[in-house]
Amino acid sequence: MSQPQELRMTYSGLLSQKDGKKIARVFFERGKDFAEGIVPSGSIEKSSGFTPEELKQLTDYLIHNKEDILAKAKEVNPLRNWLRTE
Repeated sequence: MSQPQELRMTYSGLLSQKDGKKIARVFFERGKDFAEGIVPSGSIEKSSGFTPEELKQLTDYLIHNKEDILAKAKEVNPLRNWLRTE
């Protein structure tokens, strides 16, 4: 029996839509499987490898945690992260 793979979540900084509303893109990865969602709507825009039930769980997670995700996305500074050296 194989070990379950770790689910990794990353997110963008705040992005402005054409209507001026702020969103953040959220990326879920599990091995070769991926899903891309948006908060605050909680919608999953693209996915591969996740079951419909798993996608529902990811959508529920995004909806229930949107305030926390948006607060963390506000702290993301893409330029600083891009220039950071290891």
